[in-house]
Amino acid sequence: MTTGTDRTDRDGGAHPWRPGDQILWRYRANGAGGSAGRFHICRPVTVVRDTPDLLAVWLAPGTECVKPELADGTPVHLEPLATRYTKPRTTVRSRWSGAGVLKLARPGEPWSVWLFWDRQWSFKNWYVNLEEPRRRWPGGVDSEDHFLDIAVYPDRCWEWRDEDEFAQAQQAGLLDAEQAARIGAAGRAAVRLITDWGPPFSDNWPAWRPDPRWPTPRLPGDWDRPGSALPAGTGAGRLPDHPRAS
Repeated sequence: MTTGTDRTDRDGGAHPWRPGDQILWRYRANGAGGSAGRFHICRPVTVVRDTPDLLAVWLAPGTECVKPELADGTPVHLEPLATRYTKPRTTVRSRWSGAGVLKLARPGEPWSVWLFWDRQWSFKNWYVNLEEPRRRWPGGVDSEDHFLDIAVYPDRCWEWRDEDEFAQAQQAGLLDAEQAARIGAAGRAAVRLITDWGPPFSDNWPAWRPDPRWPTPRLPGDWDRPGSALPAGTGAGRLPDHPRAS
């Protein structure tokens, strides 16, 4: 993985990554105690654009990632909601299935916007993933998922997603009242952005395509190391400067 300035993405400063750089996009587990605070999601991605106003990355089909799973081997989404957040968990490696995903994140915003296509590159929808503003480190960005999401469609209609998981996370003690209120406020701010059809929805990202020369990033063995301690050069390399990104 390539190196860069260790900073929180809401701060200013130089943008260290160039198109074609490979970094990690990680999420910590929610709550307090046990596995809370440890990384339980890790996705190697390729940088599309990195400016003071936007970080865009590409999660390629078939990328080896890390995801949470119940300790008994049950996939998280198949566990009944009542016990989904209370049973012991572990992490497993798996391949990203389906088409790839373009992730867009603006500094300081408590969400990222994901774009989905089918395998024939017919655009499906945007997905607003509510999360902590990302913390940048030399090898990638770290955040914490906030359960609640918003799906946005090409006709500009939108709908809340995972409201049941958001409520259950609060009941299970993974979010306190203050956090829940802050997440709700962030969701309403995102809805205002959608209603006004501001960026990135107003941009032409659905027409974007990845550079065919980009190799699929590899998942490093030390994917869960502390960001500040991850040495330069971990993981896959980089392409020559300025590859074509669209």
